Order: sequence, then C-alpha cells, then structure tokens
Amino acid sequence: MTTKKLYKYILVLIILHVLQSCEKKQDSWKRSKADRVETDRYIDAGDSLLKKWDYDKAYYYYSKAKLSAESKKDTSRMILSLINLATIHHIQADYSGAETVAIETIPLLETKKDHSYNFDLNLTLGNIYSNTFDYENAIYSYKKASLIKTTTAIEKLASLSNIAFVYIQMKEFKRAITILEPLITKKEILSDPSNYSRIMTNLGYCYFKTGNSKALNYLNKSLQIRLKRNDIGKISSYAYLSEYHQKKNKNLANEYALLAYNAATKLKCPDDRLYCLKLLIELNTGNESKEYSLKYIHINDSITKVRQKAKNQFAKIKYDSKKEKDENLKLKAQKGLQLEHQKKRNLILYIVLGSITTISIFLTNLLLARNKREKIKASYTTEIRIAKKLHDELANDVYHTIAFAETQDLSTTHNKEILISNLDTIYSRTRNISRENNTMETGSLFITNLKEMMSGFNTQEVNVITNGMDSINWMEIESNKKIIIYRILQELLVNMKKHSQCSLVVLSFKRNGKKLQIDYSDNGVGATFNQLNSKNGLQNVENRIQAIKGTITFDTKSNKGFKVQFIIPI
Repeated sequence: MTTKKLYKYILVLIILHVLQSCEKKQDSWKRSKADRVETDRYIDAGDSLLKKWDYDKAYYYYSKAKLSAESKKDTSRMILSLINLATIHHIQADYSGAETVAIETIPLLETKKDHSYNFDLNLTLGNIYSNTFDYENAIYSYKKASLIKTTTAIEKLASLSNIAFVYIQMKEFKRAITILEPLITKKEILSDPSNYSRIMTNLGYCYFKTGNSKALNYLNKSLQIRLKRNDIGKISSYAYLSEYHQKKNKNLANEYALLAYNAATKLKCPDDRLYCLKLLIELNTGNESKEYSLKYIHINDSITKVRQKAKNQFAKIKYDSKKEKDENLKLKAQKGLQLEHQKKRNLILYIVLGSITTISIFLTNLLLARNKREKIKASYTTEIRIAKKLHDELANDVYHTIAFAETQDLSTTHNKEILISNLDTIYSRTRNISRENNTMETGSLFITNLKEMMSGFNTQEVNVITNGMDSINWMEIESNKKIIIYRILQELLVNMKKHSQCSLVVLSFKRNGKKLQIDYSDNGVGATFNQLNSKNGLQNVENRIQAIKGTITFDTKSNKGFKVQFIIPI
C-alpha cells in the first residue's frame, strides 16, 4: 500500500467514525422531530374533521394521535388527544365514556409542571357532570378550572358563567343572578361578543324566571348580537323568548319555537331539536301537536340509535387502537433486541477500527521515515550527479576559457568572437544542468519549454528536427507523464551529444488511439546492446518508461545510427 493510499484509508476511517457519531445525534433529533410531526398531523386531521361534525373519523385520528404520543412518551400530546376524545364522547351524549377518558388524563397531568391543560380537563369534566345532572361535581370542576394559575382572565370569567348556568339547571335563579350581574360589566366580557351574548341570554332568562322586567330587553339584545355573528347560541335565545311569550302571546311564542327548531335542525343539534319540539307540542293542539309529538319520538329514537352506534364505533376504534398498541410494543421489543445486537456489532467494529487505526498510524510513521531517508538519499545522489556534471562538462571549458582570456589578445575581433562563443557554450550547459533539476512546467508552457530544451542541442554540427509535435493535444496528457517524456528526450539528447557523433537527429510524435508514439533516430555511430547496457543514461530512460506502463524498443547497430521507439498510454 502506497503512502498516499494509506493516508486516504486512515482519513476514510476517521471520517466514518465521526460521521457515525454525528448521524446518531442527528437521527435522534430527526426522530424526535418526526415523532412530533406525525402526532401533530393526526391531531390536525382530527381538529379539521371535528369542525365538520364528522365525529367518527375525528375520533379515529385523535386515537391515532394518542397512540403515537404514547409510544413516543409525549405527555402533552397524549393529554390533548385524550381531552379531544372526551369532548367527542360528550358531544355524542356518551357521558360515562367521556368521564372515563377525561379521568385518564389526571395521572398524566400530575407528572407535568405545565398546567396549561388543567383548565381544559376541568372544563370538560364540568360539562360532563352538568349534562349528567351531577351538579355538585360540575360546580366543583368549574371552580377548580377558574383557580388554576395559568388560567387567563377570560377563562376564569367563563368558568364562573358555567357555574351560573349549573344554578339555572338547578332552578336556583337568584344565585345565578348574583354571579352573572357582576360578569356582564367586566371589560373582558364586554370585548368578547360570544361570552357577552351568552351571559346576557342567561341573565335575561333568570330575570324572566324571577319576574324582573329587564328580562325581555336582555333576551332581545343578546339575540341581535347572536344573529349578527350567526352564533349557534341563537337557538337558546329563540327558545328562551318562546318560553317568555308562552303565556302572554302564544302565536309569537310559537314563532320563536319554530325559529329555534329550524336553527337547531340546520346546525345539526339533535338535543336542541328535542327541546324545541317540546315547546311546540305545548304551544299547539290537535293535529299539529300530534305531528310534533311524532317528530319528537322519531328524532329521539334516531338519536338513541345513532349514539349507540357511535358508542359501538368508538369501542371498535378503541379495540383497534389497543391491538395496534400491543403490536407496536411487540415490534418495539423486537427492535430493542436488534438494537442490542447492533450495539455488540458496533463494539466489535470499534475494536477492529481502533486496531486498524493503530496499525495504520504505525505503518504511516514507518513509511514516512523510510520516505524521508529515500528523499535524503535522492538529494545526496542529485548533488553528486550535479557535481560530476559540473566537473566533467563545465570545469574544463571554464579552465580553457580563462586560459584563453589570459593568454590571447582580446582586442582582436576574432579572439573576441571565440571568447563569446566559449562563454555562450558554458552558459548553455549551465542552463541545461539547472533545467534538469528544476521543477517542471506541465501546463500551457510545457510544449514551449520542451521545444526550447530540444533547440538547445542544435549546433553548427548537429541539426535536431521535430515532426508532429504540434498535432498532439498535450493538455490531455497527465502531468507526471509529461515530466517523464521531457526527461526521456533530455536523456536521449544528452546521450546523443556525448556519444553519437551524429549530424542529424529526428524526433517524430504520433498518436495511435489512446497511445502516444515517439520515435528518435540519428545518423551517428550507433552502439551494440552491450554498449547500451553500460550506458547509465539509457538505463534511466528504460526505467522511466516502465514506471508509466509504457514500452521502449532500441534498434541500433555499430556505425549504422541509433533508433529508439517508445509508446506511452495517455
């Protein structure tokens, strides 16, 4: 394994370990968020269906929300779902079912510091007890709701209004008046048309029952507010006005009773329809009274059947929810077992990972040390090679040039030209030695530098010709291959200058598919294979070609020139 690959391998292992830790945290956060989204989706669906009076489907989604919240231990959403379920039981007149579901929330509320749901629970219980004529518990629940710290001012006043309504049910109208009269002047009530009209209606009804002359004014005023708002409370306003006029003006009483009945029918309020039919039966005689009586019996029977069916449906939904919960618990247990196995596998993986990392670090340090030694050795070899070149190729030339300058008359044109020529030769050789050891340009200037290097071997005695060089797209060739091509051609030309004694060199470049073919030939003295093997420069050429998975072919004989062909994959 190369050092580069080892680095990559270690880096991948470290990244995998970090990512795994991050993914666990992110997965936990995402699961928590996804859990809340799922439960909220069920609650929103239930709320939407409840507004459309589709109680069966609303009950189904609230049950799903409860089950979802329970599995995620989301107490707040469990409480909310249970209160919504109790509300549907209450609407469907299943008061015992409503009480059972509502009481389920009490132990959950005791575990929470947040008391925001306590008001909703006590309000729901108060409504249930009020409808089951358990007036003492109804008043207790409403009072408890009003005393909760988190209850808003308007909620407290609404709770007191509910207590007053319980007193109306108990026919204790004066006690109701003592609560309602202060409420009607509260700014929170005055700014809330719904509560204001409800309190005014109940107060007007209490005045009517206690013989107070203000009754009709209050009942009419509350009705106008409710008609303007298209409030469902207009049913009770019509009904109370019907009762008010029952003894004084039966026709007007009958008219209000019909208005109340029609509104209750349109708004799908079966209990209010029955109450209005009772009024109509009392206000009419003969066939009309009989017709209303038959309607009363029919609606009452229908309500009983529908509510029994609803109870059965709720029971089925509860059973299905319990069954789903049991299945989920079973799956959770299986998942827990799988997680335990996964933990063990992860532990083994971490041990293996740790071992691999330790070994990798050791091998990396070993390879880095070896690489450092090789670099020092290569640096030392390069220094020796440069020193040898300077001694072999430049020292004599410099010495002869100095001797020439000291012994010859440099005032003559001929001697000046010889001196300049010698200095130019020294400069060219110095530049070539420098380029052999400098960093190679492999970008857009590569071809320019390559041509310049080859042109440096052009002399009066030797002509270097290139063919096809510009037809090659050098930008497609990898940088390391360009460097090797440059060094090979440099080695061949240096070898030519030292040993060939040629007058002509031809370099041909040609692309064959995905391969680059370069042919070198000169008309020099050539060499035998034994002589080739003894030449260190040509051995370097062969090694470089093999390093990039290329091929090289020598075609040479003594006194018949020198030819080399090498092919490189690109």
